[in-house]
Amino acid sequence: MLALVEALNAELAKFAPDYVTDPKKAVFRIYRDTRFSKDKLPYKTNTSAVFRRRGTETGGFYFSVSPEEIEVAGGLYHSSPEVLLAVRTYIAETHPELRRILARPKTKKLLGALRGDELTRAPKGFDPDHPALDLIRKKDWLLDITLEPSIAATPDLYKEVVSRFRAMSDFVEYLNRPLLARKNATFPPEYHW
Repeated sequence: MLALVEALNAELAKFAPDYVTDPKKAVFRIYRDTRFSKDKLPYKTNTSAVFRRRGTETGGFYFSVSPEEIEVAGGLYHSSPEVLLAVRTYIAETHPELRRILARPKTKKLLGALRGDELTRAPKGFDPDHPALDLIRKKDWLLDITLEPSIAATPDLYKEVVSRFRAMSDFVEYLNRPLLARKNATFPPEYHW
């Protein structure tokens, strides 16, 4: 896994250099948190890694490998209220750009549609008739695709992850723009990845 993360870092350096991450910090630990779970098995059945923008707690790239599936994702997941407000406000002002990014044929082909939990109505302070309400109501903004586990032990895994990271790089950067614009902003970790 560390070798794969190093190889992915080399590729990220070409199109998303701010997301290059020390492999030991990128790879999640193998131990499960069993404190509140009925299942007390001590180890995870998957291995995963996250690539966040250096020096900040913003959106990033993620992948996971298990016997059941390979997941490749990117965006913001389980954000704090401050982050949600910043991103929603930015989307309200610039939603045509986000729609263009999500409508790109390569993005749709490699990653599918925008996913993530959402509110049932407009968040407080936002117009319920806003043309981007479908985007503003989101609590998570994710591009997330599942691949067949049969490629896990082949060179295709690297190629598939890289192609999807590259396809979602503009999306991740778009979501991070309002967060990076806040000078000296310190946010709590946004997501569990």
